[in-house]
Amino acid sequence: MHGRSSGGGFGGAEAALALWSVHGDGRRVRDGAVVAPDERLSWPLTVGLGVQHVAAMFSATVLVPSVTGFPVTTTLLFSGVGTLLFLLITRNRVPAYLGSSFAFIGPLAAAQHHGMAAQLGGVLVAGLLLVGVGVAVKALGVRLLESIMPPVVTGAVIVLVGLNLAPAATRSFGAQPVIAVITLGVILGCAVIAKGLLSRMSVLVGVLVGWVFAALTGGLPKVRLDALADAAWFGPPQFTAPQIQPSVILLVIPVVIVLVAENVGHVKAVAAVTGRDLDGSVGDSLIADGLATVLAGSGGGSGTTTYAENIGVMAATRVYSTAAYGVAGLTAILLSMSPKFGALVNTIPDGVLGGATILLYGMIALVGVRIWLDDRVDFADPVNLTVVAVAVVAGAGDLKVRLGDAVFGGIAWGAVAVVCGYPLLRWLANRGRGEVNGTRQRG
Repeated sequence: MHGRSSGGGFGGAEAALALWSVHGDGRRVRDGAVVAPDERLSWPLTVGLGVQHVAAMFSATVLVPSVTGFPVTTTLLFSGVGTLLFLLITRNRVPAYLGSSFAFIGPLAAAQHHGMAAQLGGVLVAGLLLVGVGVAVKALGVRLLESIMPPVVTGAVIVLVGLNLAPAATRSFGAQPVIAVITLGVILGCAVIAKGLLSRMSVLVGVLVGWVFAALTGGLPKVRLDALADAAWFGPPQFTAPQIQPSVILLVIPVVIVLVAENVGHVKAVAAVTGRDLDGSVGDSLIADGLATVLAGSGGGSGTTTYAENIGVMAATRVYSTAAYGVAGLTAILLSMSPKFGALVNTIPDGVLGGATILLYGMIALVGVRIWLDDRVDFADPVNLTVVAVAVVAGAGDLKVRLGDAVFGGIAWGAVAVVCGYPLLRWLANRGRGEVNGTRQRG
């Protein structure tokens, strides 16, 4: 709890109940400073930042259900509920938005012929396994993961996620280059030149300006505009009960490795930029994401994960307030009740998405690089060098390998390569060094 006591009475009670202290004057962020997770700007600014987080996550969050056949509004509902659950379980220490995990695309797409209920059963089991990992981390300490996921590993996961997303950004950019350039130009101008509100809302402002320009120049897809006109203003999401099928569960289980890596990487990234020790929140983060995924799998939503897109927004705005994420979660829940809004967001053209994501995805990758720099990761060490080289290329090149009926992509293989390869190669290196020196050395 944070807040300044006024010396007792109702004022003291209000201060004791405050979840966030106001950063500075609540209107601006000083040069070199960041708004910490337990701080906030003024509520109008915080609401705007929350909307910006929704804008950043929306296209990626709805992509997964679109590909796998899940209802978009239901996934959006559980995304918002999962975000609020995450903030509650992590006690407002870790700013994060829980959006649809790309790691589920391959397994769920491969299991489409089993039906949506069976797919949801796989999501449900994956969430339960992630909760189990989180409980083990809380019971045995974060060193359980640090031994196999040190900074070289977590940094690599973040880098490969950002680079894996890069081709999607460049394809969208190239589809409508003029619109993309205008969108990117507005974002850069607001972020670098503007002060105050425009600087904080750079991504949202760029998306809005790009959309308006596209509308004026005929750049909005007619099919999507027709769908917008036909969509209802209000309507409840569609819910579906899960069904457990072992064949589907076996396809989805490897996703848990990716979710662990993404969650740990997210916590490490936030810790790196805020200067706070968040190791004690790793277990809570895993449990929270696991429960959110269980909840989604129980009702018809796609599995969730901490969102890399929102790390890019935080890096651009220097605002890590969990208050903004609370607003984002509530906004997502409200928007899930409106098919009209889902259709409106779907009108955002490729050029606008390309202009925004070509910056955000690059910033994601650089957050991983920052972790390497801050922890002085030694790439002269052949273990670090080889593991990261394989993982990053697998992720950036979107390596696809078929296992049975499932095809797993670059994020999954890159994460598996670095998470599983690092401890194995480190053990081999230490064993070889011990044989040479006659002593067993620690890694």
